[in-house]
Amino acid sequence: MTVPDPGVYISPAQMYQEVRGLSETVGRIESKLDGILDDAKDLRKDFADHENRIRTLERGRWPLPALAGVTGMGSLGVALYALISR
Repeated sequence: MTVPDPGVYISPAQMYQEVRGLSETVGRIESKLDGILDDAKDLRKDFADHENRIRTLERGRWPLPALAGVTGMGSLGVALYALISR
């Protein structure tokens, strides 16, 4: 006859130690998540600041192509005038 497997016995002290270890691990993870969330808030503020700065630069840059076009047309006009006045 075979002897039945008695199974695994975990004492209450071992169970308590395991639960205690898990509790400490969860506490460390929670504190790390708090730090990450604080950093994410700072990143959002920086992102918003960068976005505003880029928009300001874009608004100030639009006259440059228009100015180049006007200058080109003026140069063409002067060149045509010089050609015709000969």
